[in-house]
Amino acid sequence: MVNMRGFSFRSLAFMLFIVFLVWSASFDTCIARRGKHWRQSRSNPASLAKKKGKSHGNSHHQHHSGVSKPKAPPHKAPALPPPAPKEKAPKPSPPQKGSTTFNVLDFGAKGNGKSDDTKAFQAAWAAACKVEASTLIVPAEYVFLVGPISFSGPYCQANIVFQLDGTIIAPSNANAWGRGLLQWLEFTKLVGITIQGKGTIDGSGSVWWQDYPFEDPIDSESELIIPLNNTVQQHPPMPIRNELNGKMPSIKPTALRFYGSFNVTVTGITIQNSPQCHLKFDNCVGVVVHDMRVSSPGNSPNTDGIHLQNSKDVLIRSTDLACGDDCVSIQTGCTNVYIHNVNCGPGHGISIGGLGKDNTKACVSNITVRDVVMHGTMTGVRVKTWQGGSGSVQGVLFSNIQVSEVQLPIVIDQFYCDKRKCKNQTSAVALSGITYENIRGTYTVKPVHFACSDALPCMDVSLTTIELKPLQEQYHLYDPFCWQTFGELKTPTMPPISCLQIGKPSGNRPQRDYDAC
Repeated sequence: MVNMRGFSFRSLAFMLFIVFLVWSASFDTCIARRGKHWRQSRSNPASLAKKKGKSHGNSHHQHHSGVSKPKAPPHKAPALPPPAPKEKAPKPSPPQKGSTTFNVLDFGAKGNGKSDDTKAFQAAWAAACKVEASTLIVPAEYVFLVGPISFSGPYCQANIVFQLDGTIIAPSNANAWGRGLLQWLEFTKLVGITIQGKGTIDGSGSVWWQDYPFEDPIDSESELIIPLNNTVQQHPPMPIRNELNGKMPSIKPTALRFYGSFNVTVTGITIQNSPQCHLKFDNCVGVVVHDMRVSSPGNSPNTDGIHLQNSKDVLIRSTDLACGDDCVSIQTGCTNVYIHNVNCGPGHGISIGGLGKDNTKACVSNITVRDVVMHGTMTGVRVKTWQGGSGSVQGVLFSNIQVSEVQLPIVIDQFYCDKRKCKNQTSAVALSGITYENIRGTYTVKPVHFACSDALPCMDVSLTTIELKPLQEQYHLYDPFCWQTFGELKTPTMPPISCLQIGKPSGNRPQRDYDAC
């Protein structure tokens, strides 16, 4: 019995020892599996992410497998600074004056002289128009073919600059003009508009001049010029024909016109070969033109250099004007005009008028023209009015005018007529207070031609230091001529102007009230 109990005890102890060994081995295996799992988690986060992705789709199966796998701790991202408080976006500041530019190339202009760039110029202007003191750029070294166009206000911002450094040319195709237009490039109802630069506006005028002299007006003073032995051809043929060999419209456009604008400046540019007038200001106040150039042949018909109408407070200086008609033409409604340091020629000189055409009323006052050089022009300084007109011209000074080979240096013509024949009428534009001083140089036809109205003679015409020498070349020479002209010779003149009547006319009718300006 005792032995049996001992055996049982030993057997039980042995069996417990075996069970302990088996349990220890199972425990070590579990620990090893855990260690492998943690090593993978730390060394390869990407593989952990893959395993998480796979197990997510198989989670239901693992839950019932009876195997419980330890969960990996979440992967900690680097700590980020707290987000900055949100700031409101600043409101866009208005463009600074002069800082916004619009280049026509950016609006589709080609600038090859063949493609029509009119729409690109219109689009660039529409953009510039919205910004005060903006600049529209026409870049150098490009030639832009542009048809008739209006750069217009009145809703444009002020002080826009049209920076012209390239070349703008007009179409020479008759179809581009329809039945004809009065202007090609027009700026209307603007405040503070400036055109500046070193560029050129080329009106392709020769294709328009081919029908002269059949349809165009004739300058009245040309009838006073009689060649010797018919040696001078008055209107030589033009080098003409447009690209389609077709006739251009009879209405010829002005190259560059400003209408209804305030504080207008034109400087630096060249305007050449205009079909008709080169630069025109109509109903403008505050005009400055300086350091620019007009260039067309002397036989191009009716191509005035600068034309002023219904405009006041005008300054024209330091400018070269070569054209086929008046270098500067001053028309009705002009006052406070100051012209100085201008070179004129070829052309028809600097003229006030013609005024009073078709029985209209004309008013011109306070005009000063001084320090001007004229070479090879038809007239020098001139006032011209039509019979039948009304109104007045008063307060005019022509001073320090140097003439060289000018046909008719000093002219007043109240019988002006640009047709073959005009009707005689008694009413006239009244002329008074016209002063000529320090006018020197050479003439080729007649030094002075004063032809005033019988009903309203010219009054207060003053001449000082007039020294004009004849130059016999190819025209008949004539002595000074005066008709119904009253005034004063303040110094002896050369040649003597004995035809001027000293004092005031006696018995002439006074100017009627409705003629007064």
